[in-house]
Amino acid sequence: MAEHTRAGAGTRPIASGAASGTTSARRRPAFGPGARIALLAVVAAGVLALYLFQDLPARWQYPLDLRGRTLAGMLLVAVAVGVSTVLFQTITANRILTPGIMGFDAVFMAIQVFTVFALGPVVLVATPPLVSWGVELVLMSGFVVGLYWWLFMGRRLDLHVIVLAGLVLGTVFRSITAFLQRLLDPDTFAIVQDLAFASFTSVDRTLLLPTAVLVLAALASLWPIRHDLDVLGLGEAPAIGLGVEHRRVVMHVIVVVAVLVGASTALVGPVMFFGLLVANVAYTMVGHRHSRSLPAAVLIGLIALVGGQWFLDRVLGFATELPVVIEFLGGVVFIALVLAGRAR
Repeated sequence: MAEHTRAGAGTRPIASGAASGTTSARRRPAFGPGARIALLAVVAAGVLALYLFQDLPARWQYPLDLRGRTLAGMLLVAVAVGVSTVLFQTITANRILTPGIMGFDAVFMAIQVFTVFALGPVVLVATPPLVSWGVELVLMSGFVVGLYWWLFMGRRLDLHVIVLAGLVLGTVFRSITAFLQRLLDPDTFAIVQDLAFASFTSVDRTLLLPTAVLVLAALASLWPIRHDLDVLGLGEAPAIGLGVEHRRVVMHVIVVVAVLVGASTALVGPVMFFGLLVANVAYTMVGHRHSRSLPAAVLIGLIALVGGQWFLDRVLGFATELPVVIEFLGGVVFIALVLAGRAR
């Protein structure tokens, strides 16, 4: 009887282990992160092909050229906004903060309004696109990098204090810009207001190459610190304990984010909630490891932009603008994340 009891007791852990192993096997996802990224790539390629080649007329050269230019602009925006948002959320350890919410895009509108008041609306219309793009890029990126460099490296303030300062400055810029816009005459106000919304279908061809070079250079600069990005997500103290030069790497990431956001905004205009949308969908699909979340965010952004533009063009017949839909969905995601308490 005793031997039988001991034998029975001895077999229980084995049975329990087998059962737990079976349960874990059942709970294991059918598709891993790599397969999901591959699936996103296939979907993105299909959406691109559909938008590019569907319903081409007999004289296909001009519409194909126009669609190709739009696709190139959307690709650059998807890369710049997706990568910058994931990186910014990594250094802030917050899933609802984006460069747009922090006021990066507010600097763009402030530049336009201040230019109108100082030099007149003719400057906005008559300035060559490449010159305007370069000035806006330098002013936006320079202001953001200078501010964060002064606060983070010079004053050596805590990163959370700097984030709060960015939120306050973004609100101040938006308030001043809104006030100054009310002082404009109706024609000038219409010109400035048109710049407040992103435009993906009217990208200037001369801006595509310099934007692409700048985006690729910013991405290439991340290669030496690629192994530090996942460690940054653990927080400042753990990152320093694991040998990461936290302030230097964070400042490097801020410079890259400023350049990417500046290039994207100067190319198509401000998009506040688009990065929030694609980044959080990427986290849900593939997790937070940067080797997965960065390409996933880019592919999701490309699918959202191209697929959304195709749907609005071919199904709804240009009934509304794509940035309006994107900002609405991004705002819904923002509210949902706040209410669910999933900021971190």
